[in-house]
Amino acid sequence: MFIVFTITVILSFGNEISFVEFLKQFVLFGVCFLSLFIFDFLIGKNHLTKKNSYHLLFFCLFHVLIPQSFLEPKILLANLFILFALRRIISIRSKKQLKKKLFDAAFWITLATLLSFWASLFYILIFVALFVFKISDVKNWIVPFLGILTVLIIGFAMLLLLNQPIMPIGYYLPKVSFDFSTLNSNQIIVASTIFFSYFLWSLVFYLKNLKTKSKNYKASNVLILIAALIAIAVIVLKPNKSGAEFLFLVAPLSIIVANYVELIKEKWFKEVLIWILILAPIVTLML
Repeated sequence: MFIVFTITVILSFGNEISFVEFLKQFVLFGVCFLSLFIFDFLIGKNHLTKKNSYHLLFFCLFHVLIPQSFLEPKILLANLFILFALRRIISIRSKKQLKKKLFDAAFWITLATLLSFWASLFYILIFVALFVFKISDVKNWIVPFLGILTVLIIGFAMLLLLNQPIMPIGYYLPKVSFDFSTLNSNQIIVASTIFFSYFLWSLVFYLKNLKTKSKNYKASNVLILIAALIAIAVIVLKPNKSGAEFLFLVAPLSIIVANYVELIKEKWFKEVLIWILILAPIVTLML
C-alpha cells in the first residue's frame, strides 16, 4: 500500500511537491493505514472471517487496485468514517450499549455524507441491523436521527462561528449521474473488471456458506453483503466519477472474498486468485 501510494503521488506531483503538500500526503497515508487497523479490529471482534490474514491481504490489494483513491482526500476520509460506522453497526449483535452504538454509527455516516453525499446510503445499514438483530424498541429506532441532527447542528454552528454563508437548500440536494464516460480508461476498466469478477464469483459461495453460519453470526454476514450492495449503489449514483468511489466497496468485498478463499481446497486455485490480485496493481500502474 505504501509503495503504490508513493508511486501515485510521485506520478501526480512529480518533483514539484512542496513541504506542505508532503505533510498533507503523509497524513492521507496515515488515514489509509488507520483504515486498515479499523478493518482488522472489525473482523477480529465480530468473527467475520476465520483466524487468518486473508482479509488484510485482500483489503490492501483491492485498495491499491484503485490508486485514484489516494488522490482524493474526501473519499479516503469518508471511507474511514464508514468503517467506524460499520464497526458500531456490526457490534449491535451483542445488544450492549445499543443507544450509544446507534448514535455513533449515524454520527460517523453523517460525517462521511458531508464529504461524499451518496455515502448517506449507508444509513440503510443501521435500520437493516435493527431489523435483523430484532431490536423492536421504538426508542432505539429514533436514536440514529439524533446522531444525524447532532452533526448538522454542529456543522451549521461552525458556519455561523466562522461567518461562512449558509447555502440555500438546493445546494445540498443530491446530484445523480449515470455518466460513466469518466471511467473509460484502461486502468479503471481493468480494476473494475477484477472487482466485480471477484465479487460475483465469491458471492455464490458466500451465500451457500451463509446457511452454515450460526444464527448469531448469520445476521452480521448478511449486513456485510448489504454493505457491498450499498457501495455498488454509491458507485453507480455518484456524480463526477473518478474511480475513487470503488474504495467504499473494498472492505465488504475483502470480507466476502476472504470467506470464499477459506473454503477453497485446491491450493493451486487459491494461489492463482491471490497472485492475480498481487500482479494486477503493477499492471494497472503501467497502463
